[in-house]
Amino acid sequence: MSSGDHDHHHDDHAKHCHGHHHHHATAGRALGIALLLTLGFSVVELVAGWRAGSLALLADAGHMVSDGAALGLSALAAWLAARPPSRRHTYGLGKAELLAALVNALSMLVVVFLIGMEAWRRLQAPGQIDGAIVGGVAIAGLLVNLLVAWVLSRGEPNLNVRGALLHVMGDALGSVAAIVAGAVIYFTGWTPIDALLSLLIGGLILSSSVALLREALHAALDGVPAHIDLDDLGRQLARVAGVREVHDLHVWPIGAERLAVSAHVRVDSLADWPRTLGGLSEVAMRHGIGHVTFQPAPFRNGDAQPVRFRRHEPSGAPEH
Repeated sequence: MSSGDHDHHHDDHAKHCHGHHHHHATAGRALGIALLLTLGFSVVELVAGWRAGSLALLADAGHMVSDGAALGLSALAAWLAARPPSRRHTYGLGKAELLAALVNALSMLVVVFLIGMEAWRRLQAPGQIDGAIVGGVAIAGLLVNLLVAWVLSRGEPNLNVRGALLHVMGDALGSVAAIVAGAVIYFTGWTPIDALLSLLIGGLILSSSVALLREALHAALDGVPAHIDLDDLGRQLARVAGVREVHDLHVWPIGAERLAVSAHVRVDSLADWPRTLGGLSEVAMRHGIGHVTFQPAPFRNGDAQPVRFRRHEPSGAPEH
């Protein structure tokens, strides 16, 4: 074997891919059911909100429509991610889920902005609101949202599903706001509560949206997942029997649930490489990394004394 050969641990990767496709099928079914429930009730809320003149209810209905779009996008992404690798996409289309989560987070920011603009307008010029209709429809909406959230929670909780779930939980908060607004208006007639609660819920949704946006953007840019300490992983790989040095280590997401790792490894003997590769792959799997690529190079007497772990190849250093 030459020092330029790249080795993959195919058995572990095949098992990981089998589980990966099963998880995406589960997520896709959950997202499809959630989509039907959400779009069905959004029509009811739009009509009721228009008749009652309630911003909280209209905002909640608009949010449910955006939920439907988000769930549809997430379901499409889950379907794409479950497709096998091809000549054109050798890792498969797992990153479609990362892009869906990114789009969903951005769309939530737009929804929050629009709700805020309309709430400010309503505070300047309050209108007539039917509190009884608002409260009744909002209670039904809350039940639908909780059912959708339960369906999604039974799917694989990856970044894509979490993006869709953020929409749904934001909508559930909107339903709670509409229930409270309807009760206050029905018993007191004080209509500004409708807009004030919409602003409060918008603020809560904003915080979660920004957090999801940061995580999705980090993953889409091939950032190291938050749960992995790259230095600690490198040191563990360097402690595998037969390994003298690990350098040029990279970890990145190739899907919402799939991670890949690559590194250059200097070893005592290429003859023992299959056993060494098995040890390296076991370390990677303990960190949830299913796709491993390690490039071995022999350590020879007279070589510079190896450093057990270097994260990146120094500038100008030769490739092994």
